Amino acid sequence: MNKAVLDFEKPIFELESKISEMRQYADKLDIADEITRLERKVKKLKESVYGDLTRWQKVQLARHPERPYTLDYIYLMASDFIELHGDRQCKDDKSIVGGFAKIDEHKVMIIGHQKGRDTKSNVYRNFGMPNPEGYRKALRLMKLAEKFNRPVITMLDTPGAYPGLEAEQRGQAEAIARNLLEMSRLKVPVIVVIIGEGASGGALGIGVGDRILMLENCWYSVISPESCSSILWKSWDFKEQAAEALRLTAPDLLQQKIIDRIVPEPLGGAHTNYEAAAKNLKTAILEELNQLLKLKTEKLLDLRFSKFAKMGVWHE
Repeated sequence: MNKAVLDFEKPIFELESKISEMRQYADKLDIADEITRLERKVKKLKESVYGDLTRWQKVQLARHPERPYTLDYIYLMASDFIELHGDRQCKDDKSIVGGFAKIDEHKVMIIGHQKGRDTKSNVYRNFGMPNPEGYRKALRLMKLAEKFNRPVITMLDTPGAYPGLEAEQRGQAEAIARNLLEMSRLKVPVIVVIIGEGASGGALGIGVGDRILMLENCWYSVISPESCSSILWKSWDFKEQAAEALRLTAPDLLQQKIIDRIVPEPLGGAHTNYEAAAKNLKTAILEELNQLLKLKTEKLLDLRFSKFAKMGVWHE
């Protein structure tokens, strides 16, 4: 598969391609010093570009087609993963995956949105857009985790809940609303992680928890920049301005106290080094989980309710 390169990454990609070509002749020509010089230049360029990304550029990184998805993180962070299927009402929604697993000594339930890597797998996964049965499957797994006293970890990465007529006919809004209610009173620790794009109720449908973590180059908002632009300006051409106005990146949301913690990514984004990204995320999850497991159920629920009750409150 050809490497996907975003517009702002092109100068970096061109330098890396030049270095790669030079290495092919390194054993015939005395160019080691030049290669070293270019490698230092690439490193500085990466630090400059990725250290000063606009909000729209972070939206693009969050959607990068080579970015790790839920199953990638599960297999890198956890062991003994057993995927569970179906909502026991309609069918198995492939855009949400979940099952029991172990992260070090902790037995947990992991649930998350899952996208595809190509056209065929994206169609199979419905482009990461769940139908009502996806949210009902997620809730069934959460209640199962509660029954066996297992903490729940959810991973958000969706452009939104599926907007089709059949989804509405099967109760899309009710399924999401039910999850919000039930997750608010689950009697086990719940850790939510935004690993890509978190759009609207499609993300929030599995996004209520005791701790909300967010990878560095992600976005989380009630609406996508494109949709916001189309509503306010009747065109997608103003999506960059919309992204700035929405304040949807990790630092923005940490400042607003929507999320609790930013998880750093490798330089260039999580897609550049799956193992390093998963290691950072695993460390953060374990630290938060060890703190939550010390709390009694009543205290856990009180703090969870208080956390979300404070959102959107301001004083004049």
